[in-house]
Amino acid sequence: MEKVEIGLSGFAYPMPCALVGVDVNDKPNYLTIAWFTMVNSKPPYLGMALGKARYTNQGIKEKGSFSVNIPSSDMAEVTDYCGIVSGDKSDKAQEFTTFYGKLKTAPMIRECPYNLECRLVETVELPSNQFFIGEIVAAYADERYLTDGVPDMKKIDPFVLSMADARYFGIGKHLGKAWDMGKKFLAKKK
Repeated sequence: MEKVEIGLSGFAYPMPCALVGVDVNDKPNYLTIAWFTMVNSKPPYLGMALGKARYTNQGIKEKGSFSVNIPSSDMAEVTDYCGIVSGDKSDKAQEFTTFYGKLKTAPMIRECPYNLECRLVETVELPSNQFFIGEIVAAYADERYLTDGVPDMKKIDPFVLSMADARYFGIGKHLGKAWDMGKKFLAKKK
């Protein structure tokens, strides 16, 4: 089968969905994000790209903190809503129960199964985006989403964005154990 060039509309594929939380003008605000990833392991740093015109950016810079809240698939509709209305015109926080952690400045969403509280480390200016790097200072999860004290993907039921066709999808089935499947493959090669 031959590869064909498909253009740049797909970008990284697929993209996990989350809600970034910030205080802007001393009020909690939430924005849908899909351009985020881990960028360092020790200490744990998370990076996310936001368009320069986003209302949320002001709060990240003012407070020096933000949260990343992982919604379950049953929250897809309200998550999408938070990406299509601006916090300077709509009080999106009224859709959720807000709580604060160690930093006291990064609002988090109680209804989201998994929450990361981050302290801003660096802001990188890009041509059309700002890339915020934050140190994860605490992670929170409802006990019902844990198995043996670890977040359980099946219980959390997160979803991803297919940027090329603007659709959301559930994660799907468990395929195997990371850093173990490759060992089995390697053993077959011997």
